[in-house]
Amino acid sequence: MDKPVLVILAAGMGSRYGGLKQMDPVDEQGHKIIDFSIYDAKAAGFEKVVFIIKKEMEADFRECVGDAISRHMEVEYVFQDINDVPDYFTIPEGRVKPWGTTHAIMRCKDVVKGPFMVINADDYYGKHGYKVMYQFLTDTIEEDDKYAMVAYELGKTLTEKGSVTRGVCNVDDNSKLSHIVEQKNLIKTETGAAFSEDEGVSFSPIDVETPVSMNMWGFKPGLFGEFDIAMEKFFKEKVAQNPMKAECLIPTEVDVLIKAGKATVEVLKSSDRWFGVTYKEDKPFVVENIKKLKDAGEYPEYLWK
Repeated sequence: MDKPVLVILAAGMGSRYGGLKQMDPVDEQGHKIIDFSIYDAKAAGFEKVVFIIKKEMEADFRECVGDAISRHMEVEYVFQDINDVPDYFTIPEGRVKPWGTTHAIMRCKDVVKGPFMVINADDYYGKHGYKVMYQFLTDTIEEDDKYAMVAYELGKTLTEKGSVTRGVCNVDDNSKLSHIVEQKNLIKTETGAAFSEDEGVSFSPIDVETPVSMNMWGFKPGLFGEFDIAMEKFFKEKVAQNPMKAECLIPTEVDVLIKAGKATVEVLKSSDRWFGVTYKEDKPFVVENIKKLKDAGEYPEYLWK
């Protein structure tokens, strides 16, 4: 029986950050955020990690991240390429933006045969999420339409350096996800948080305790068939509406499956504080918090020694 696998979305170049943030050290020992994520996942029970990267990143990524990890876990690489499109589809002239996280996940369909967890490469999630997700995937391994998501409180995921996008969630009384929407232009305010629907012209308040998705998902292999259908519709219909920037995103497509009754999503809540490097100015905060965690004994000086 296939054990749960960790899948890491690491193909993004971080345009707002201004560089390849996945490889930027966050402590004196040269660890990246991704090192701490994999360390926590391994401690929770995960034995294999699949990195989704760009082919042109491979040599650098192996040297900076993958080679050290491969001495402790099974490692596999898959590649997201903007040219990986159906034969009937013509890439719009001038398009350089990848096709989104759903497209990225589909690169794993030939190497992931059992339950899997998905995370972002540049987010620190805390230890708890990996533990509860591994347990969920293990307990529901035979139930192909049962997915999960680790939710964070919105206020614990905001940065003072600019606006962010979050998957804002509605959760029913049975801790099931009933609706999720990608909300752009979320900001931290003096009184809490707010969002804008008109590119920052006006803002409306939103509760800081609102549960949000940080792309910490638990899926089963049957998802690939559903996402294959989603990508077909995306290339045939959605790209024409926004040729340069249209993306097929995991939260959007999961919401479609929920509404169609094709999947249920258990919401596993985490009390941990998320932090990440959306903007270059976020890095000092991340470095400070990693140091606090190491000083408190949460992590050894060298993770992979």
